Amino acid sequence: MKKSALILGASLILTTTACGGNSAPTTTTNTGGTPVAQKTGGDRFNTIKNRGQLICGVSGEVPGFSFVGTDGKYSGIDVDICRAVAAALFDNPDAVEFRNLNAKERFTALQTGEVDILSRNTTWTLSRATSVGLEFAPVVFYDGQAIMVRKSSGIKSLADLKNKAICVQTGTTTEQNLADQMRKRNITYKPVVFEDVNITFATYAEGRCDAITADRSALVSRGTTLPKPEDNQILPEVISSEPLAPAVAKGDSKWGDTVKWVVYSLVKAEELGINSQNLAQFANSTDPDVKRFLGTEGNLGQGLGLPNDFAARVIKHVGNYAEVYDRNLGPKTKLNLARGQNQLWSKGGLLYSPPFR
Repeated sequence: MKKSALILGASLILTTTACGGNSAPTTTTNTGGTPVAQKTGGDRFNTIKNRGQLICGVSGEVPGFSFVGTDGKYSGIDVDICRAVAAALFDNPDAVEFRNLNAKERFTALQTGEVDILSRNTTWTLSRATSVGLEFAPVVFYDGQAIMVRKSSGIKSLADLKNKAICVQTGTTTEQNLADQMRKRNITYKPVVFEDVNITFATYAEGRCDAITADRSALVSRGTTLPKPEDNQILPEVISSEPLAPAVAKGDSKWGDTVKWVVYSLVKAEELGINSQNLAQFANSTDPDVKRFLGTEGNLGQGLGLPNDFAARVIKHVGNYAEVYDRNLGPKTKLNLARGQNQLWSKGGLLYSPPFR
């Protein structure tokens, strides 16, 4: 019996050690050799708060979404999502460190905890939400894949691409979508694949590919950087649906909820007609929806571990969704992308926020 008691006691100790929720976080090393905390399934929110800064993974190479200017400053809709999260957390949209990630390394960086959030024109797919272990926030841009060709090529449709060379970035949904659609149409083609998006577009610009494929927004964005943008055109066919959304590592619901409701706050503010310019006018509103949203009534923020006025912080520093869109992609920008399906649901689009109640 003494022997049994000893075995039982040892088993309990091992079980407690293996399953304890208060184990210290492990560390890994990023590409620069700096130790970074890995996710432990519940402490990401507190880690960020204690650090006093958000670490955001972006592309840094797609104008309108995330791009580094000659002054070293980041801009784009993906960048503004991270700035909005920082505003909610710290009342400071600049409390963000941006890290450029290519398509191949982006998921590993999130899984290992090198970045807190991935805001990098990433398509929400079933496999990424399951086997890859990502938890997606609401879609911030509804897109679709298309193909760009030179106007002088005479190519007018997908059928004209038979036996043609098509540049495509590997490690993306783009590569698989192209293969699926060409197989479906029984069109043979020559894929020319690269891991680096810059090399992919440079190869097309050099004339070594007859066409290039990517999300339509990326083609518009990257097209502005080609030597002669006016010499290229995007074919009318849209060959996939690409809901682009920020993501966090699965396993920390508190952190995931924070990112989700910050994104929703951008949409809800536009629904309520609140923006960065008229925010002060709503401070004394008697509308219960507005009062709850801005935190002057109720305690919605507490459920997220945020101050009750977290949405007001976001709108004050970053604006509502319309302001974010117009600033980066709208008619006054070089890209001039029509909002289309990225309009509010009340205007025929797909954007919709759950109630703030």
